[in-house]
Amino acid sequence: MTFVSRGPTRRQFGAGLASLVTVAATTARSEAALPTIDTHAHVFHRGLKLAPGRRYAPDYDAPLALYLEQLDRSGMTHGVLVQPSFLGTDNSYLVECLKQANGRLRGIAVVDPAASADELRALDRAGVAGIRLNLVGQPLPDLATGEWKALLGHVRAMGWQVEIQRNAADLAALAPQLLDHGVALVLDHYTLPDPKLGIADPGFQSVLKLGATKSVWVKISAPYRNGAAGDEFARQAYPLLRNAYGLDRLLWGSDWPHTQFEATQTYAKNREFLDALIADKGERAQVLASPRQLFRF
Repeated sequence: MTFVSRGPTRRQFGAGLASLVTVAATTARSEAALPTIDTHAHVFHRGLKLAPGRRYAPDYDAPLALYLEQLDRSGMTHGVLVQPSFLGTDNSYLVECLKQANGRLRGIAVVDPAASADELRALDRAGVAGIRLNLVGQPLPDLATGEWKALLGHVRAMGWQVEIQRNAADLAALAPQLLDHGVALVLDHYTLPDPKLGIADPGFQSVLKLGATKSVWVKISAPYRNGAAGDEFARQAYPLLRNAYGLDRLLWGSDWPHTQFEATQTYAKNREFLDALIADKGERAQVLASPRQLFRF
């Protein structure tokens, strides 16, 4: 007896086509649902109390409403507010803004090393996801002291991150010390290598090796903070960082309102630079969504 294959019937073909359409629609909805997260911005106004010993203070306001407007215009679903260094450890305005944003934003606080567990838990409830160490122009902390050990222990227990702004040469030595405390690390602004050396900076090359730890993230933000040739440096650095860290450990940040660079920078300009830097839409979408778990969105 000979069997003849007649191929799919019209009904079977229709069912298969409907199935493919359903899968495609589900995939499209899934891609559309991906968050787009700006992981680095600041809000403040001139009426806030400034920290003693500050290196700089702006003479203008950068209020929450204006930041949210920038997010909306650029199609960003979420944002992260980083406590400005000139406000010191008074995070009250940061907390107020997080509450007003109703879950759209997360915060990175600046705290005293002696901060208590209760203080940190209160910040956690408000939407803070980590602490920032802005060490530019500052002495490196002695992480072996009791108060630093206690603070980092609290950070680890709460699942927070430690965000660091420091030049790459020092990060290469400091980051492993922090990793020994079991905390997640976020390195600001392409890790700030020596602008004269760029990707050839030995510190930057050492920082690339930290990608293997799977406990370090790098912000591809504010290329202008890496010297006059910052954009070109970013174009050279991005593929190296992508290969070393993977897309899920690269974070984009607008650095709004671009303190000390307000005359040459805008939110839209930095968002457009990201589009040019990562031309592949799928790759860019992955980078913009990657902070979701780290910041607990």
